Amino acid sequence: MEEGVLSTILKGPLREIFDHKQLVSDVSGSGNNWAVGHKLYGARYRDEILDSVRRAAEACDCLQCFLLVHSMGGGTGSGLGTFVLRLLQEEFPEVHNRFVTAVFPSAADDVVTSPYNSILALRQLTECAEAVIPVENQALQEICDKISRATTAGGEKNSNPIKDGSAISDNHHNTGSKRSEKPFDRMNNVVANLLLNMTSSARFEGSLNIDLNEIAMNLVPFPRMHYLIPGMAPLYSLSVVASQPRRLDEMFNDVFSRRHQLIRADPKQGLYLSCALLVRGKVQLSDIRRNIYRIKPSLKFVHWNSEGWKTGLCSVPPTGQPYSLLSLANNTCIKDTFADLVVRFNRLYSRKAHLHHFMAIDGMEISDFEESVECAKSFISEYTALESQYFQPACTSIPRLRVAEGNMMLS
Repeated sequence: MEEGVLSTILKGPLREIFDHKQLVSDVSGSGNNWAVGHKLYGARYRDEILDSVRRAAEACDCLQCFLLVHSMGGGTGSGLGTFVLRLLQEEFPEVHNRFVTAVFPSAADDVVTSPYNSILALRQLTECAEAVIPVENQALQEICDKISRATTAGGEKNSNPIKDGSAISDNHHNTGSKRSEKPFDRMNNVVANLLLNMTSSARFEGSLNIDLNEIAMNLVPFPRMHYLIPGMAPLYSLSVVASQPRRLDEMFNDVFSRRHQLIRADPKQGLYLSCALLVRGKVQLSDIRRNIYRIKPSLKFVHWNSEGWKTGLCSVPPTGQPYSLLSLANNTCIKDTFADLVVRFNRLYSRKAHLHHFMAIDGMEISDFEESVECAKSFISEYTALESQYFQPACTSIPRLRVAEGNMMLS
């Protein structure tokens, strides 16, 4: 919404990607207030936003889904972002797939009200999204640090060509100059790689292409449990595409490790409901199956969906890499991220700190806070219940046999 931010984008290297006629702006943002973004700006710009979306939708030959990217800690991303999500649900009910890449704040976030904003937005994501791909600022920063260390240690050697004249090649050949790189460029590039890999099958040919409809259909067994944890290998930024190549078997090990998740979670400590593996590059299906069979014994899957794998293969590799692997895991370990948000929310809400800023906005009710945190607690309990079923010993027929023996003795 901020005119200054949009002006910077339109003057930057990616200016040709965006149609300036589709941009909606205001003088300022939402001031780190979910209520301003959702209740105030949402109502004020509803018709303008809807017109922009309709123009884009009508230009599509085959509208498959809506893909939203927004933050959770600020006011505009969490508030207006989730308002647009609900608007799409109401105005385009025939387009069932609404994918959201939500950027969760870190524990050391400098926005004091981010726990409020995140919990209020989380309820909207749970009710209106078809699938949510959560990423976290702190995990992205750790990944960028890892990329920097690997680049420094391994040098800039890479045998894969990068097209001359592209924005990537410009950054690649000018890595010695830090003037044009902004603090969050590398973090944004990691998220961009996630989106590029997730949508590659819709843009390129492959022997086993899958579309976003299949991802939602196969990975979401229950409507509310639609949070898919992303893991990527190799890890690289578009500003530093040169990296040491990884063998395919190493990449399969990487995407299931904690260090390669885009959110601070360890899938191996949680329970898998389902998992998708999206591969790019010249890879044989037999290699994918072999690695799944190799990795599978080290992962905990729910007993009723132990074969809950979805695989996709796009023959076009990412820029500067021989191949890449993206995993999307529906895993119960996401509940730890939500539980942490609830704890931080309760620290503020128990003292009603900063609450008056939200209540000053027309349409905001105290029940919005209470219902949102209860929504978060309820699906934390649902994830916990699934884990308890896995670790609970299987029921046997021994009690029933004892009853039968007792009846025989009486007779």
